[in-house]
Amino acid sequence: MLSRDDLQAISLFESLEADQLDQILDRHRESSHQADQVIVMEQDWGESLFLLCDGLAKVRTYTADGDEVVMSLLGAGDVFGEMAALDGDARSADVVALTPLRLVKLRVPPFAALLDKQAGFALALAKLEASRLRDLNRRFALQTADATTRLLDALAYLARKSSDQDDPQAPIPPMAQLEIALIAGLARETASRTLSKLRSRGTVSEEDGRLRLADLKPLEKRGLLL
Repeated sequence: MLSRDDLQAISLFESLEADQLDQILDRHRESSHQADQVIVMEQDWGESLFLLCDGLAKVRTYTADGDEVVMSLLGAGDVFGEMAALDGDARSADVVALTPLRLVKLRVPPFAALLDKQAGFALALAKLEASRLRDLNRRFALQTADATTRLLDALAYLARKSSDQDDPQAPIPPMAQLEIALIAGLARETASRTLSKLRSRGTVSEEDGRLRLADLKPLEKRGLLL
């Protein structure tokens, strides 16, 4: 079971007192999910938000033509579904497991009540949303970049979300190349060719199916390391 200390170790909740942490944890539920399982569906209604304890997930939507667009990635310690606490509207995107993962389901009412009462908590949530918006803007600005730049950025993004140290050289959990291509905004064939090129140059290594950025210089030259 998730403890107060576990919850307070996450930056969003670090300003809360013990009794407030207990409010957030009231009747929380833990669950495990396999890769490709849909956790949240766009346009669903719900009075829950979620804390990802381990594993990776993607936030996706679809274009009018039916093409999948990956909006962002979620890793250990990330909260999602929190917009329901702000506007009470339907879910704005799907959340799908990229790897096996474990998460905690939290109730919206105590979360929303604390947002009204605790300025520090509300500010922490505002900072989280601002960070996600900056990340989204940066990633979409790269959609006109060349394939190598987009794939390098996607690999660094996956590595950082797979690491509790925000490390762009952390090993990336095994996943289908199609998923990597979608995160990079590339066709699968283009992503496959580009990945082969990066392997041959020694920029990317692979061990036990886990990709890793072995050389960060190409990312530094492209301004991809912030």
